[in-house]
Amino acid sequence: MKHFADLINALETTNKTNAKIDAILDYLERAPDEDKVWFIALFTGKRPKRNVNTNYMKEWALEITQLPFWLFQESYSSVGDLGETISLILPPPSEKIDRTLSQWMLDIVQLKDKSEAEKKEFVLTSWNGLDYTERLIFNKLLGGSFRIGVSGKTLINALTKFSSQESSTLMHSLMGKWMPGEISFQELISAKNVNPDNSKPYPFCLAYPLEKDLQELGNPGEWQIEYKWDGIRGQIIRRNDEVFIWSRGEELITDQFPEIKETVQAMKGNFVLDGEILAVKDSNILNFNELQKRLNRKTLTKKMLADIPVEVFVYDLLELEGTDLREKSIAARRAMLEELLLNETPQNIKLSRVIDFEKWEDLNTIREASRAINSEGLMLKQKNSPYHSGRKKGDWWKWKVNPLTIDAVLIYAQKGSGRRSAYYTDYTFAVKNGDALVTIAKAYSGLTDKEIMEVSKFVNKNAIEKFGPVRTVKAELVFEIAFEGIGFSSRHKSGVALRFPRIVRWRKDKTADEIDELEEIKKLIQ
Repeated sequence: MKHFADLINALETTNKTNAKIDAILDYLERAPDEDKVWFIALFTGKRPKRNVNTNYMKEWALEITQLPFWLFQESYSSVGDLGETISLILPPPSEKIDRTLSQWMLDIVQLKDKSEAEKKEFVLTSWNGLDYTERLIFNKLLGGSFRIGVSGKTLINALTKFSSQESSTLMHSLMGKWMPGEISFQELISAKNVNPDNSKPYPFCLAYPLEKDLQELGNPGEWQIEYKWDGIRGQIIRRNDEVFIWSRGEELITDQFPEIKETVQAMKGNFVLDGEILAVKDSNILNFNELQKRLNRKTLTKKMLADIPVEVFVYDLLELEGTDLREKSIAARRAMLEELLLNETPQNIKLSRVIDFEKWEDLNTIREASRAINSEGLMLKQKNSPYHSGRKKGDWWKWKVNPLTIDAVLIYAQKGSGRRSAYYTDYTFAVKNGDALVTIAKAYSGLTDKEIMEVSKFVNKNAIEKFGPVRTVKAELVFEIAFEGIGFSSRHKSGVALRFPRIVRWRKDKTADEIDELEEIKKLIQ
């Protein structure tokens, strides 16, 4: 557990990706293979179910410390995390328990069949043999709330460096159906539980934001223009009767779109498509917020599949019958793509429309009207361009519509991390709903260092309440918030959710009485 605690401490004290990768590599060099398997399981969401009621943990901690309940609650409010609060208030350990992570996890899993008395004895004995950091991790593992600030991509990059395997191979292996105790570390990282060759995606070709006048692009006839869709970009792979869907973030998302998998499975041949997964109902493209309701769910109900059906708008063909087509021009790839889909006519896989135009000036009106069909703007692709790995300036441009903006007032603030841990940098904003204020967005970027210091001084002087690390402040500071899209949402008090909100500027010229009304904001929803 000590090595694992050292790893968690190293990860929590930095926000630099390379430092996190180095910490993971150091752990992998030192930990036994059984611990490495559990490390991967915990970092990919394969946590055991909660086998100890957290209310009991709180009661046992109070029994040991003899703290009054009100003082515990005050401490909990200040810290904001139950496992950390318990770790802080417990007396120093009187002995040292030296066990591996895998041994701890086996005991925690086996608690499922234990009585409450046996669980209590195990927890109290463990607390008395662990230091603060180890206790904190133990509490989180015990309570089923273990989470760490490491992205899946960072984990894969670290494992790639350690194992010399390709990232797509590791991702495929880790996304497979496996459990600790049923597979060795070597089997897991060598992908013996999967066939990685069938699922291997290509690096995505990316576009730069348009940064020049349209006239500078030359002859309009040399460019292919498409709508830029706001969905989940994915590569749809069909090889040797297997189907895989990869997101641009290098995540295997096949199981999140079973109807797409079923359609592609029924098609013939072998191919790799590039396109946008969108929520489409009655031929209308739904707001991204609707698609988001389907993401990262373990179970997709029949009702959800019916209420939020999806389609893929395909705009490129990267491979056909094992032949890599990326060096061919997009005009040639498009022709082959059209032929492929013409022969198959799959129901929920459609060709992304190519926009007809004669003069560059024609695109201005088309772009401005794109938001009405839930498009983000236009894509401009040179017809003779190959499919690059990553970005290459000049061949593909994205020309997005201008963001939407509202004026909102700051009502909650929380301190940041890393070099900004002394300042309030995480903000929650509200708008008017009649005579009340209702939260509408959180934003973390857009202010200068000087402005952040000013806001922090205001929060320190005008904090009204505190909820753990969050401070409620007087509703006085008004900010202009920009966002890419807006949709209805039952998960937010306001009933709406903003897509990619960020601070444009601090409106020192406005008072809280001048912020936007919720009902007017809802009219922006298409």
